[in-house]
Amino acid sequence: MRRVRYESARGPLFVEEVPVPEAGPGELLVRCEAVGVTLPVVRKVTEAAEPIPLGGEIAGEVVSVGGGVTRFRAGDRVTGLCFGHGYADFAVLHETMASPVPGHATAVDAVALVRSGLVALGALAAARPEHGESALVTGAASGVGHLAVQLARTRGASRVLGAVSGAGKAEFVRSLGADDVVTYDAPDWGKPVDYALDAVGGALLTPALAAVAPGGRLVTYSSGGGTLQAYDLLVGAKTVTGFQMARIARGRPELYERWRRELWQLFAEGALRPVVHAEFPLEEAAKAHAVIESRANRGKVVLRP
Repeated sequence: MRRVRYESARGPLFVEEVPVPEAGPGELLVRCEAVGVTLPVVRKVTEAAEPIPLGGEIAGEVVSVGGGVTRFRAGDRVTGLCFGHGYADFAVLHETMASPVPGHATAVDAVALVRSGLVALGALAAARPEHGESALVTGAASGVGHLAVQLARTRGASRVLGAVSGAGKAEFVRSLGADDVVTYDAPDWGKPVDYALDAVGGALLTPALAAVAPGGRLVTYSSGGGTLQAYDLLVGAKTVTGFQMARIARGRPELYERWRRELWQLFAEGALRPVVHAEFPLEEAAKAHAVIESRANRGKVVLRP
């Protein structure tokens, strides 16, 4: 089978031929039909000291199952987060990280919706939104952000402000339901919001916090890091919460599953629309990474083995 790998920091990525892996205890062997490309994986390639397996969101058909697997069998369609080599024709997925793909959805729908939607829904829950409040979403055109814009509306936001890296993304974000769109370098982000969901981090944390009204909340779920001044929290009586999806997946599996069901329900109702920016064949993984690294995407970037 084909697998994408790299041997040194920053690549280059290349395709190699390797044997098909076997499903171990508690694992599924999946024939990959779609693979979601994420910013955290792209950053690991560019920043990690040592090469890592290119894992991430996969969707496809179960080929075989390992010992102890009870929820799935060969022929089932699943999606989930792969911690090993996921940029491949076949990948191993742990049963606890897998969920079924409904018959009305494609593999591409699954990788565009589930993991990114879970992060967006979790960050939104951490903000404790109340009906009628206003929301800010940074990275509003990203794989997670474009779903967060829509989900904020389903949670009763009266106004949604999207923040993006360039003006060329504004029309796309408005088409998702945002009332206003600003670019990161704008000197004025307009009327302050009740809560903000920040997917960017770094230097953008400061203006994102400044865009929050006194007494408001900022949730950061970015892998980009960043720091804030305590005085900025004190003077505005603002709170900052860090959100990590892994803690929910490990510590509250029942909530994780409930959120997954909610995402598919919203999708089936047409209330949540995952958008795919581009699909690339497996051998063009480097091009897919370049789109993410340049922040050019409007929605999800997907590999098709």
